[in-house]
Amino acid sequence: MQKEGERLIPINIVDEMKSSYIDYSMSVIVSRALPDVRDGLKPVHRRVLYGMYGLGVFSNRKYLKSARIVGDVLGKYHPHGDSSVYDAMVRMAQDWSLRYPQVDGQGNFGSMDGDPPAAMRYTEARLKKISDEVLSDLDKETVDFQNNFDDSLQEPTVMPTKIPNLLVNGTSGIAVGMATNMAPHNLSESVDAICAYIDNKEITIDELMQHIIAPDFPTGGIIYGYDGVRDAFHTGRGRVVLRAKVNFDEIGNRNAIIVTEIPYQVNKAEMIARTAELVKDEKITGIHEIRDESDRKGLRVVYELKNDAIPNVVLNLLYKYTALQTSFSVNNIALVHGRPEQLNLKDIIHHFVEHRHEVIVRRTQFELKKAKERAHILEGFMKVIGTQDALDRAISIIRHSANPQAAKEGLIEAFELSDIQAQAILDLRLARLTGMELDKIRDEYDAIMKEIENLEDILANEPRRFQIIKDELIEVKEKYGDERRTEIDYSGGEMSIEDIIPNESVVLTISHAGYIKRTSLSEYKIQSRGGVGNKAATTRDSDFLEYIVSATNHQYMLFFTEKGRCYWLRVFEIPEGSKTAKGRAVQNLINIEPDDKIKAYIRTNNLKDSEYVNQMSVVMVTKNGTIKKTSLEAYSRPRVNGVNAIEIRDNDQLLGAYLTNGTSQIMIATKNGKCIRFPEEKVREVGRGSIGVRGIAMEDNDEAIGMIVVNDVENETVLVVSEKGYGKRTAVEDYRITNRGGKGVITLNITEKTGNLIAIQNVTDEDGLMIINKSGVAIRMGMDEMRVMGRNTQGVKLINLKKNDEIAAIAKVEMDKDVEDDSGEFEEGTDIVTDNQEDDTTPQAENENTAEENENSDSEE
Repeated sequence: MQKEGERLIPINIVDEMKSSYIDYSMSVIVSRALPDVRDGLKPVHRRVLYGMYGLGVFSNRKYLKSARIVGDVLGKYHPHGDSSVYDAMVRMAQDWSLRYPQVDGQGNFGSMDGDPPAAMRYTEARLKKISDEVLSDLDKETVDFQNNFDDSLQEPTVMPTKIPNLLVNGTSGIAVGMATNMAPHNLSESVDAICAYIDNKEITIDELMQHIIAPDFPTGGIIYGYDGVRDAFHTGRGRVVLRAKVNFDEIGNRNAIIVTEIPYQVNKAEMIARTAELVKDEKITGIHEIRDESDRKGLRVVYELKNDAIPNVVLNLLYKYTALQTSFSVNNIALVHGRPEQLNLKDIIHHFVEHRHEVIVRRTQFELKKAKERAHILEGFMKVIGTQDALDRAISIIRHSANPQAAKEGLIEAFELSDIQAQAILDLRLARLTGMELDKIRDEYDAIMKEIENLEDILANEPRRFQIIKDELIEVKEKYGDERRTEIDYSGGEMSIEDIIPNESVVLTISHAGYIKRTSLSEYKIQSRGGVGNKAATTRDSDFLEYIVSATNHQYMLFFTEKGRCYWLRVFEIPEGSKTAKGRAVQNLINIEPDDKIKAYIRTNNLKDSEYVNQMSVVMVTKNGTIKKTSLEAYSRPRVNGVNAIEIRDNDQLLGAYLTNGTSQIMIATKNGKCIRFPEEKVREVGRGSIGVRGIAMEDNDEAIGMIVVNDVENETVLVVSEKGYGKRTAVEDYRITNRGGKGVITLNITEKTGNLIAIQNVTDEDGLMIINKSGVAIRMGMDEMRVMGRNTQGVKLINLKKNDEIAAIAKVEMDKDVEDDSGEFEEGTDIVTDNQEDDTTPQAENENTAEENENSDSEE
């Protein structure tokens, strides 16, 4: 019911709701959720810092109860709940939340497991040293102040920070109708980028990215792929994929995945609990036990694997289903002149530099004003006490004045002083009237005049002001700069990796048991030829380095397995290790099946070079004598899970794969001692899905044992070895060229004494040979110790075998000629059993049947 004197005004409820909601949303946007682009702080964080500044709890003072700080901030500046202030202050003290924490907390301030902090009555806090740079020059009228909520006090609208806080600490906040999520960055990189911007205001974002490479999260981890980073820097929006930092290790007799860094803002305890659920539900297989071994020294989560689990496969499942891989959606929205704007990297730097420039100008103006005021007073001092007569006259005026006001007026009239100067004379202590004090006044005046001249020059000289900004930033970098914590895995994205990773020369080493590593070529070239040698790689029992080759980071390694699969690794993806490191098992780097085995390694150049991949071919041979030749182009599109290189039928397996250039010669040997030699051109090129053609015709009880590719007929020789320890070297030309698919010729007369043929290799005098027995003994011999003999000879006994022992395999120890090192790489530290082998040369067998059977069959199987 309307009362007398009241007037009702009808309003459209839709308009009223719109108006009220807009007011509310602007209040949330400006006064709560979004940071200011200049100091990177939201109002609550700014008020916490200013409240602590007012209480004097600096880094060199004692801690103060958090409740006292929170109460001061609430009562003076922040009329909201106490939890909002305390939660903000707690986060400012957590080194896993802020890249550069601003509050130094004492007591329980929570944990990465999501544990809450202790109540504020139990904890204490003070400012961190770095916060001094955020609050620096606050008392020099460098920023505007505004009334607090009840107009009883003043608070700063922005901090005059020397730290590019928005860049280095980032922020996140949900407003009404918009949100912000800004990533933290490394302080040293940020300072370098800002200095580069000051030097060249037209600098591009790509040029800035040479200094500030990517976000740098407080919890470390790995940025997987670079596209999201590039988008965030260029547009202010981007999705950055983060992965935990892991390594593989062995605990007892089990493989284990060790996590030492987790993605930003991941709750460790929840991540482990969620993983345990997935293991229980069999979404993730292969994990035996999960343990959290984190302590005050650092984070360590152990995923102990089952005996048959492949670490690389399990790790990929963890990345797929758990928070070991997360994404950080960058959305750079901040307040610019009180209005929310989306900002790219250059925008953020531009606004920070503009702010610092304004602070420098206002600080200089304040210092100039103070210097001029002091100079004015000193001028008055020198007028009155500059001479003895003037001093006596001033004292006389003061003594004979009825009161201070009369004395002041008398001094003003007698010496033409200002009111301020006269008051300063009256306030002087008698001790300042001595001659020595007068000299000090003159010296101070001279220094003040120089300071005034310097300050006026700063105000008149813009380049000098920007130089001051740079100098102060560099000083901040020297004080608080550190190494970046977050690594970048460029291979995760689609960016051209060649743009990022230098194409440096490295040495790849692979051991017989399949341990691989890359080492900088410079480490092999430290010692010149003829040196005394140094310790070689650490290997496991009965293992040795089999394959050593120089490569560059941009090249590829192809791995071919017994089941006919092909896998890829870029050279830079192979773990780096010193010369003495044992390396990483290849099975842990590629997604190979548990019951499969790597049979061949091929190093290639850039697979994106169309001319190269179309010119080169991959030739493979299987146990059943099938040979297949496919253009390298068919293997030029790497896939994570590999591809089928050749179709392997039942009771067959891949024996080897080689890179050819179209002019090579192929030789295939069988266990019954036959060998065929034919030009590569005789094998026509087929597609990757084909099965191949017959390489050598064999009897029912025979099978192929290996293939060699000969490129230098004059210098290379053919080495064949039988299981009972017999072998020989023969010139390639002793094997006449025939057509593909024939039965071949005898390469070693197989008897009960020799045993079956087990290996064929092309060797030179410079090569080394490793002989591995079934009993686990490995023996090394140099090929220069073994003379070249005719094809129709029995050969020599390479080693003396104990009763019932046989040769399991031989391996040519490949040493790339570019790897300039005579340091005993295969002789020291290899933990293999060596025997003193004798040259047990047996008399050459009588001429054996040399009838060479050859079928010129070129039919495909």
